[in-house]
Amino acid sequence: MEKIIQISTIVVSVLLIISILLQNRGAGLGGIFGGEGNIYRTKRGAEKVIFIATIVLAVTFFGLALARLFLI
Repeated sequence: MEKIIQISTIVVSVLLIISILLQNRGAGLGGIFGGEGNIYRTKRGAEKVIFIATIVLAVTFFGLALARLFLI
């Protein structure tokens, strides 16, 4: 059981890193100096799917970390 949790944690952490890196911020430091006028933007299409996947992966990673803490 310990091996399964360790492998799952590694896989989920790699997927979480990838999903975070795929998200596009766009504004960067340009927003500080008035570079972008959009204050609020809705997420659509693939951007929304990646955003939700990031949340699911983060919760899964947290759950696996707690499971590893209590089971080992």
